[in-house]
Amino acid sequence: MGEAPAKDATAEHEAPRRRTALVTGAAGGIGAAVARELAAAGTAVALLDADEVALETLVKELEADGARVLALVADVRSGPEVDAAVARAESELGPLDHLVNTAGVLRTGEVTGYSDEDWEFTFAVNTTGVFHVSRAVVARMVPRRSGAVVTVASNSATVPRWNMAAYAASKAAAASFTRTLGLEVARYGIRCNIVAPGSTETPMLTSMYPPGGAVRPSVEGSPDTYRVGIPLGRLARPEDIAHAVLFLLSDRASHITLNDLVVDGGAALGA
Repeated sequence: MGEAPAKDATAEHEAPRRRTALVTGAAGGIGAAVARELAAAGTAVALLDADEVALETLVKELEADGARVLALVADVRSGPEVDAAVARAESELGPLDHLVNTAGVLRTGEVTGYSDEDWEFTFAVNTTGVFHVSRAVVARMVPRRSGAVVTVASNSATVPRWNMAAYAASKAAAASFTRTLGLEVARYGIRCNIVAPGSTETPMLTSMYPPGGAVRPSVEGSPDTYRVGIPLGRLARPEDIAHAVLFLLSDRASHITLNDLVVDGGAALGA
């Protein structure tokens, strides 16, 4: 009998390639929490944000913990800036396996007094930004026939919130876009999902209230603005949202796409 072919010991023991992710809005809030969780899981993370100072602070923190990270200073409103940033991420970190769209802005006000500039800026970041980044990343995922995208939207996309018409509408548009993108690229094995947070302990939430005044109306509700509160009795932490994002990126969610996962402590009453 002939001898069995010798096994390639090098190939047999070769470590799997480290996964790579791009996170937008990574310098603070939910984006920073997502970046920290991904880095802790061993993922190489490209951190994209327009705030260079805050971005560098996070990079130093993560590098001190042994993470492989890359700072990308870019404005998601600009298609050319996004394209250049994504190209650099793939050049320096490798092919992107994951994209997390968390970049977002909030400008409050009633519709009748809302300015054109506030409306256009909100949509430029929250909706057009998701389009720019998703287009650039997913176009590179398609030939590889794999990848996962999560867009962080909001429970306000489905439940009206007083003084938040522009934010809510922009997040609804981003969620709808993400589902349609997911439908188009499912044939390539690329999954696209949404995480919809409610009130979360971030500067965005506290900016809506006087100092120290965000918790009570968020948790207990506000009858004057038809807000019912949070049944679980607390604000979300950024890490709560990040854990949901990482689940949808993971292999444990390998048969989940076009899904909208609400993480709001029951504030939307299941809507």
